[in-house]
Amino acid sequence: MNYFKNIGGFRSILYTIKIGRDVGFIKMFRTLVSKNTCKTCALGMGGQNGGMSNEQGHWPEICKKSIQAMSADMQKPIPLEFFKTYSIDELKNFSSRDLEKSGRLTFPLLLNTNSNYYKPISWKEAYDRIEKKLINTNPDRSFFYFSGRSSNEAGFLLQLFARVFGTNHVNNCSYYCHQASGVGLNTSLGTGTATVDLEDLDYCDLFFVIGANPSSNHPRLLTKLKNIRKRGGKVIVINPVVEKGLVEFSIPSDLKSLIFGSKIASEYIQIKPGGDLALFSGLAKYIIMKGSINSDFIDNSTEGFDIFKKSIQKLSWKEIENSSGINREEIEMIGDYYVKSNNTIFSWCMGITHHPHGTATVQQIVNLALLRGMVGKKYAGLLPIRGHSNVQGIGSMGVVPKLKKEIFDRLLKLGVPLPKTKGYDTLACIKSAEKNEMDFSFCLGGNLYGSNPDSNLTSKSLSNIDTIVYVSTSLNTGHIWGTGKNTIILPVLTRDEEYQSTTQESMFNFIRLSNGGIKRHNNLRSEVEVIGEIGSRVLGEEDLFNWNQLKNHESIRSLISNIIPGFESIREIGKTKKEFHIPGRILHSTVFPTDTGKAKFFYQDIPKSKNLKNNQFQLISVRSEGQFNTVVYEDEDLYRGQNQRNVILMNKNDIQSLNLCEDENVVIKNEVGRLDNILVKPFDVKEGAVLMYYPEVNSLISQRVDPLSQTPGFKSMIVSITKSFSSS
Repeated sequence: MNYFKNIGGFRSILYTIKIGRDVGFIKMFRTLVSKNTCKTCALGMGGQNGGMSNEQGHWPEICKKSIQAMSADMQKPIPLEFFKTYSIDELKNFSSRDLEKSGRLTFPLLLNTNSNYYKPISWKEAYDRIEKKLINTNPDRSFFYFSGRSSNEAGFLLQLFARVFGTNHVNNCSYYCHQASGVGLNTSLGTGTATVDLEDLDYCDLFFVIGANPSSNHPRLLTKLKNIRKRGGKVIVINPVVEKGLVEFSIPSDLKSLIFGSKIASEYIQIKPGGDLALFSGLAKYIIMKGSINSDFIDNSTEGFDIFKKSIQKLSWKEIENSSGINREEIEMIGDYYVKSNNTIFSWCMGITHHPHGTATVQQIVNLALLRGMVGKKYAGLLPIRGHSNVQGIGSMGVVPKLKKEIFDRLLKLGVPLPKTKGYDTLACIKSAEKNEMDFSFCLGGNLYGSNPDSNLTSKSLSNIDTIVYVSTSLNTGHIWGTGKNTIILPVLTRDEEYQSTTQESMFNFIRLSNGGIKRHNNLRSEVEVIGEIGSRVLGEEDLFNWNQLKNHESIRSLISNIIPGFESIREIGKTKKEFHIPGRILHSTVFPTDTGKAKFFYQDIPKSKNLKNNQFQLISVRSEGQFNTVVYEDEDLYRGQNQRNVILMNKNDIQSLNLCEDENVVIKNEVGRLDNILVKPFDVKEGAVLMYYPEVNSLISQRVDPLSQTPGFKSMIVSITKSFSSS
């Protein structure tokens, strides 16, 4: 048996050994066992349960994705000579991986209008320039963008600064990933997060993995899926792409799984991209037709069912089959699994939310759960699989264009002068910059350029902004292609380097505590220190807030406990070390946090099947196993068997229909943009669909959005494929 053919397993162990050799085994071990929350996904590893423990205390919990992020933070500093050697024009030839691997940023940088080179500047000069610009900027011509990797303390403080400064243009990276989940869940259930806790996964008997690839992006979730199969439960994967890691995965922390591998999917349903809304409509139709609904639950705990039922019954099976790409028999087979289940959990990721009907699909998933009473009880419910390790916490901290009423009222009660103008979502800020309506932007982590659709237009829009400030740990494409007339980069500490403890929120609504304390580089500042200094300089030391005092995390947490509902326990977490679930979010009872106390059914029309020309295909943008969001750690996509990123993955029948060959050079284009020198690769993807790597493919993604969540359709674009020598 060749154990190195297994997905995960020994290859992940070898990768860890390689990284340990590169960064130093002692340093790596010290980082792994430190009491700091994982820097990648929001599954919730680390915290006060200790390194390599999840929020249930289970050990060991570690994944390759975490190792990749950790090793990037342990790089040596970028030398001063780097920025004298490479101009912006030359840096544009660097790949995302090249920039990430250049090293850690350890000094502030300035790129001004008259220069083609970044130059190192002092912290004082950086602060002076930001202070001068903000004092002379109309707040409505500024916006603040947040990564989901920052702490709750930093997120809260920066959004507070933005409000007091006078703008509601406050938004985070979730508008480009899970905003549709938040909107869909909130309208249906009154809460926008997971309705289950991590323990619920240990007792469910049916688990849906919809439009997600946790084998690459959330590997520790595979342990839970393996255990579901082991105790006789079922895992149903719904995805246009057959991801090998969702068929079988070798889990390093389980000796038997490590050696022999573990079956993950009980059934693997290859659906059309975006066909999920039709599939779930068909499942609902079948459940109602069989009389397998939970009538008591529906009558007592929901509303809107009668209208929903009538609309679903009017749908024809032909419509459902055409839109979903799945035949009726297969849909009924899935329905029978669901009917037999006592405890079902539905999970999904951006394969659902990255469509113009993303919110509608989330609502339909909720509808399907409500039909059988799979919300509002233990061991069953809904789980949006969040990416960034604190993206949910950033949202909880009020990093949104429109504050929740209770937060708004509490701030008003404290005397905070809140702006009245409507806040822009992320894409609206970019469009405003395109029209020369923005003078200042502050980006707390992340890669605003890299995460945006229509890369060329985004770059042009950002270039209109007078001053852009990036708070970062390493270089990314946004620092090169997303520059303003003046661009300042401020280097900051990572989570495990923080001088003070910080908190993060897992996708299960659990607040974790990270100790920080690892010293790697000099001349860095904490994110809170940066925000507090700017607040002190721009807003002054008024009686309302002492911004210098708010550089202290205990002071910030005290403020959070008074302002953010459900976070009262955060006040003492630094002293007690007691982590906690946010109350009122996990739905284990049939009283829902809506205006009526009942869950709501919403019917949504299914999209019609698209008529594609012979050389047209639906494009699915995907992350590789060697990256996390916009950060590319490795060019190789190990689990898909690809060693480069300039590829298009196609069904072999589609390759033959275009008379193409493997490794043939093609042009991919549409009304948005064009990509040349792309190599054709065969892959197990639904006919009519193709895969390309994000964020490089963003130059083909339009700014068309889901009208309910404002999330772009990263997986809904139509592209044409022609041979490179074509006259087109």
